[in-house]
Formats: sequence, C-alpha cells, structure tokens
Amino acid sequence: MEIRPILSQLMKSRTGPLLVAVQVAISLAILVNALFIVQQRIAVSERPSGVADERNVGYVTARPLRTLSHPEVLAEQQRELELIRGIGGVQSVAWTSQMPLSRSGSSGSVRADVSQTRESASPSFYTVQTPFISTLGLRLVEGRDFTDADLTEFDVNKDTEAEPPAVIITEALGRALWPGETRFVGRPFYFGTSGPRATRVIGVVERLQTQQAQAGEPGERSVLMPMRISNPTSKFAIRAEPGRLESALRDAAEKIRTTSAVPMRVTTRTMTEDRINRYKNEKALAWMLIAVSALLLLVTVSGIVGMTMLRVAQRRKQIGVRRALGARWRDILRYFVTENLIITTGGIVAGLLLALGLNRMLIALVDVPRLPLEYLAMGAGALWMLGIAAVYGPAARAASISPAIATRTA
Repeated sequence: MEIRPILSQLMKSRTGPLLVAVQVAISLAILVNALFIVQQRIAVSERPSGVADERNVGYVTARPLRTLSHPEVLAEQQRELELIRGIGGVQSVAWTSQMPLSRSGSSGSVRADVSQTRESASPSFYTVQTPFISTLGLRLVEGRDFTDADLTEFDVNKDTEAEPPAVIITEALGRALWPGETRFVGRPFYFGTSGPRATRVIGVVERLQTQQAQAGEPGERSVLMPMRISNPTSKFAIRAEPGRLESALRDAAEKIRTTSAVPMRVTTRTMTEDRINRYKNEKALAWMLIAVSALLLLVTVSGIVGMTMLRVAQRRKQIGVRRALGARWRDILRYFVTENLIITTGGIVAGLLLALGLNRMLIALVDVPRLPLEYLAMGAGALWMLGIAAVYGPAARAASISPAIATRTA
C-alpha cells in the first residue's frame, strides 16, 4: 500500500488526527510514569521487615494508670512476662520498647568516630530484653545474641546515660557507620554528637525495619540496646503458634488487666495490622494511579474510535468508489489501520519524549527513580495495540460499504 496518499489525506484535514496524536502522547507520558510509580509503591509496601513469618507475630502494650517506682516497674514487667509465657499458643515473648512498622518509638543520632561533629546516621533505638531476636525471628549474620549478662539496668527517673556498652545493629546501620566495610562486630561507635562513651557492636542482624519503615536503607537502620528500663509503658512482642495469634493476644491482654494490682490500659496489635496501616497511603496512591491510567486509556481509545468513525462518515462515497473500482474488503481495512498507525506512531514518539521529561521533573520534585526503558517500550507497545484494536471495528464497517454508495450524491 502507498503511504503517500494516506499522508496527503491526513495533511488536508490535520485537526482531528493532530488532536488524537496529542491525546496519545499525553496518555503515554502519564501512563508509563504512573505505572512506574505504582510498581515502586507496591515494592515499598512489600519490603521485608526482618521479622520471620509476620502473620504469627503481634504485641501487647500495657501501661499502669498510676506512677510506679523503678523496682515496681521492673517487677511488673517480669510478672507480665511470666503471665504471657503461660498462655496457650504462645511460642515466645520478649519485652521491647517498640516494634517495626508500628509508627511509634524513638530514634536518635550515632557517629562512628568521637571526633565527628555530625551524625553518621539516625537509627531507630530498640530497647529490648532477651529473647527478642528469636521471638521476632531476626536473622543474626555476625556475632552473637544478647544474654541476660548483657542487660544494663536504667532508672528513667534518675539515670541520665542510657547507652549500654554492647549492642546489636542491622547491616544497613553498619554500612552507614563504616562505608565500604562488611564486618562490624567489635567496632565501637558513639550515641549522639557529643557523648564521649563508646558502645561496642557484639552482633549484626540482617534486617530490622525502623518503627517508621522509611524508604531505602534509612528504613532498615536500627540498633538493639539490651536494657532493663523502667519505662511506664511496656510492650511484649509475642510469637504465637500458627493460627493462634489473635487468641493469644486476647488472652494476654485479659490476664494482664485482671491480675494487676493497679488499673492498667492494655492494647494489642498484630504485625499484619501495622503493615496495613503503615502502607495504606502507598496502596491508596497506587490504586488512584491505576484508576487514572485506566481512565486515560479509555479516553484515548474513545478518541481513536470517534475520529475513525468521523473519517469513515466523511468518506463513504470515496470508499464506495474504491470498492466499485475493485478494492477488496481487506484493502479498505488496511487503509484505515495504516492511517491510524501513522497517527498513533506520531503521538507515541512525542509521548516518549514527554514521558522522559515528566520523569525528570518527578526526580527533581519527589525523588522518583529514573524511568527504566522497558516501561517506555511496554507503554508504546500497549498504545499501538490499543490503537489497532480501537480502529478495527469502524474500519471493518467502512470496508463493508457497498459499491452502490458510489452512485449516490454526496
């Protein structure tokens, strides 16, 4: 088929084809960037927290409704631990100050060298007691776990320095403290930006997300500090037998509440709930972008169909003449499909350039990664196929026009 007559016809009536090409370009630019962001958001929401089998892990938070002394708090913590250990379905329990993904907890600055005036990182501070690592199922990749001998006692009412002499860190925090290194056990570092006392690493876990679970490596920079501390609020991480987590949490909360000598506020959460709550905004954004992308595709397809139907209506007599002169059904069909591919291709070329420009703007404004070339290729291919599918129906009807149309007046 000659392309020149098709281009000549398009140049005679440029407005309709130009509008469709612009629509295709805008749709492609938005579509590939939106789907890339969707993929990024979904990947973020599915990042591993470091906790093994999250479905069977939860925690109980208990807070007495009157102030207790340091010895009373520690005694209450021990009493509550023993209560939870005795509950059916509980495999392991450990006291902790916070949990990953919970969006509640503490963090601070650390530095690798005493001479530094600026922090090396701002990790999440987990104050924990044994057997926290085994309860959460964290993977120890270097060094050793805590023992009871490592626990430092800290009275929040009178003690001022809460840094224990030995800690466990995540690999991400180790890389932030000592770039380029792969072994971290035995290395000293410092809390804050002015404290002179060093803390030494005795173990490294592969991963433990922070309470905020930020994107990238900062979301995995955590330090575990072994301490008996008189926090007014206690959290008890619980690993339950498969299928028994909810009943274990419910029974633990009830026993703590009913057996305490002082009124208690007790709540329970599962890690599944925390993951849903932490990433609900990311999921909402992903679904919104999917809906926008689907709507854009629908509008683009409608535009292609509408333009083809209009051009068929305008050329009914011309089509009839061609049929009378011997043009076959497939010749007419191929003409309109080729015409649409030319328009769509022009829009796709402009859309690819627009997509790259939009991606550069998103990189500068919201720190989105660079758009991979495969997204551009997939977006272009999808719009080409949609263009063909959209034009096929009107083109097939045009090809079915009777040669008798040629004898009618316009």
